[in-house]
Amino acid sequence: MAPRILAFAGSTRNGSLNRQALDHAVQGARDAGAEVTLIDLRDYSMPLYNGDLEESHGLPEAAVRMKALFKSHHGLLIASPEYNGSITPLLKNTLDWVSRPHGEESGLAPYEGRLAALIAASAGNLGGLRGLRHVREILANLQVLVLPRQMALSQADKALADPTSQALQGLADTGKALAEAIRRWG
Repeated sequence: MAPRILAFAGSTRNGSLNRQALDHAVQGARDAGAEVTLIDLRDYSMPLYNGDLEESHGLPEAAVRMKALFKSHHGLLIASPEYNGSITPLLKNTLDWVSRPHGEESGLAPYEGRLAALIAASAGNLGGLRGLRHVREILANLQVLVLPRQMALSQADKALADPTSQALQGLADTGKALAEAIRRWG
C-alpha cells in the first residue's frame, strides 16, 4: 500500500515561497511512491478559533472536511512560513480547528498515529527555521511524530528560481524521507 500524504502550506499568498518549496517536497514524496493530496488552505476557510463560536455553531464545515482529510492520510507534509519568529495565524488556526472534538471523536483522532515532515522557505538567511520549532512543538503536543529531518530553505527567492540549486534536492529529500518513514513505521 502506498503511503498517503496530505500536503499544504501555511500561506495562501499568491507567489508564496513556501508553496513553491512545497511543490519540490511533494515531488520527492511522489517519486518515493507516495500518493500525495496537495491542498490550498484558502479552500478551507475557517473563522478564527473561538470557543463561544464553536459552542453556538459547532465546527465549521471546512474544519469537518479538513479533519476527514487528516484521518484519511498517513502523514502530513507542511510548509510553514515564519511570521515574527513563529508560525502563521492561518496554520495555527487550521491546526486548532482540526484538533477540536467532533461528536464522540476525540480532538486528537485526526493526529494520532500520523507522521509529519516540515519545510520552510524564506528570502532571509534563516529560511524560516525559527518557526519550524513552534510547528514541531504544536504537532508533538497533538501526538504527531515529527521527523527529525526538516528543511529550512534560506535565500529561497534565488534557490527556487535556479533549477540547478542543490537546495531543491533537499526539499525533495524531505518529502522522500516522509514517504519512506510512513512505509517503515506507518
